[in-house]
Amino acid sequence: MSVPDSCTFQANFLGEVKIDVRLPKCKAPSRRKKAVFEKWILASQKERHSLLLTAQARKREEECKFVKLKNPNQKQWIHFVGVGGCGLSALALLAVKQGFEVSGSDIRWSSFMDGLEQAGVRLHVGHSMSNVESNNGLRFPNAIVVSSAIPQDNVEILHAKSMGIPVYKRDYWLAKITEHHKLIAVSGSHGKSTTAGLLAYVLKAMGDDLTAVVGAHVPQFPGRNIVSGDSQHFVLEADEYDYCFLGLSPYIAVVTNVDWEHVDIFQDEVSVKTVFRRFLRKIRRGGHLVICGDSLGAYSLLDCRSEGPEPEHLSGARSIPSSDIVGCNIITYGISSTNEWHASSICPNSKGGSDYILCHRGQPLAKISLQIPGVHNVLNSIAAIATIMALLHDQRQINELINSLTLHLPNFIGLSRRFEMIGKIHGCHIYDDYAHHPTEVYMVLQAARQRFPMKRLVVVFQPHTYSRLAALKDDFAQALSNADHIVVTAVYSVREVGNWNVSGKDLTDSIIGPLSEYIPALEDVIDKLALEISKDPLRQILILTLGAGDINTVGPKLLHELQKRSCRVNSKHKLPIPALILA
Repeated sequence: MSVPDSCTFQANFLGEVKIDVRLPKCKAPSRRKKAVFEKWILASQKERHSLLLTAQARKREEECKFVKLKNPNQKQWIHFVGVGGCGLSALALLAVKQGFEVSGSDIRWSSFMDGLEQAGVRLHVGHSMSNVESNNGLRFPNAIVVSSAIPQDNVEILHAKSMGIPVYKRDYWLAKITEHHKLIAVSGSHGKSTTAGLLAYVLKAMGDDLTAVVGAHVPQFPGRNIVSGDSQHFVLEADEYDYCFLGLSPYIAVVTNVDWEHVDIFQDEVSVKTVFRRFLRKIRRGGHLVICGDSLGAYSLLDCRSEGPEPEHLSGARSIPSSDIVGCNIITYGISSTNEWHASSICPNSKGGSDYILCHRGQPLAKISLQIPGVHNVLNSIAAIATIMALLHDQRQINELINSLTLHLPNFIGLSRRFEMIGKIHGCHIYDDYAHHPTEVYMVLQAARQRFPMKRLVVVFQPHTYSRLAALKDDFAQALSNADHIVVTAVYSVREVGNWNVSGKDLTDSIIGPLSEYIPALEDVIDKLALEISKDPLRQILILTLGAGDINTVGPKLLHELQKRSCRVNSKHKLPIPALILA
């Protein structure tokens, strides 16, 4: 999918193309026969891949269904392998809150491990058999929970299996800890972290003592990326990577969008849709599906035929196509008025975010104000609103719910690494964002232009994984071309092996329009930017670092270096020390 296709949120959708090729009986020219045969081979390969994908997904579902864990109410020792990641660290912290004895390991220390250490989790940097033993090898964990990023030949996994310790992947653990809750599973290729965090924050502010697990640091959560409560509601960021969400049984499933992401797992967008359709069949009977009707990929999930023309839209209401999702209520949301819940009159506000009019079936209900910028966050907020209305409409009056939403939504400050301000010195603002897919890059650049329309926009982009860069290089180039100056670094890749015939240099060569340069090392990027900015410190400029790797270290170091250089200049000329604003 190209960047424009994935970002314009048109009301129509594209069906999946089925190739039905029959070799002609009559004699045909050899060139034509070869072309037809190649199409037939391609179709066969795609069909085999689809069958393999289905088999892998079914295997994960069966594992989640039949493996039995001891009573989690008893005091047990759980060890998490790959605990430094955003997903597993949240589960480890939640396990502490639930009364488990918890330990964990990862190849390197991460910021998520800071909170775990404060909570009393025994942490190990590096993997070793001794991490899953205590009392001189006389005691072992009751279970091992493993991140999707950890290979099966990990020494701790092999040792645990040799000792008969149950080893569970993250999806099974999620299935077990949510099975007795009214689960709200927030899924989608992009925006699920912000949507889940916003949803949990507002529900908590409305008095719901819920539990929530989000795959990012939410500054307004006391548990960083979790909330631990006693109510029946459980908000979960549901990840499609490694088919992780297929063990879940949600009461409400949210789909923010569907795009070709995780290219190391999914061969194409058709493969992604196949897994998402399987997830939607997990919704409990009597539950709800909240889906973005403006996303081409998401809306196509509702069409069980996977092909055919766009459904007709009558009287400003979206028709739901023939669907094999049965027993649940389907709710659409978006910007377009063809959705059940939608926004109108979107405009920037004084907080740097957006104001809009919330509408239901074409009728305006309330003015919503956000302090998080970008049209994508308008969509995320409508998803949260539609979900809350579906969850609580039979418990509270609609006017009461709307009043609560208008009160609490403006107070949400967003997530760490989601257009996060690092600091400011002179005319230079420095921000950081987790965007690592062309769609995300495109949307965050739009948000940056919204908040700082008059500043020169300099983007420092660190590609995340060679496979993603190889598959989406042209889309990255198109998305990044919306900046004024682009610096591309070396690829950050920790889970891929082998040689890849692609680099950050190839990406800079593909960018048409603005100035672009390839600087592999992050330290060299800092030196180059500090030198350029110091030449004209009062120039209005926005530095935006993007990526899912260690690119987030650039902003703080750059800010420190600019402060040092400015102090030296001012000291030489006996001028006041410049004001440094930290986020």
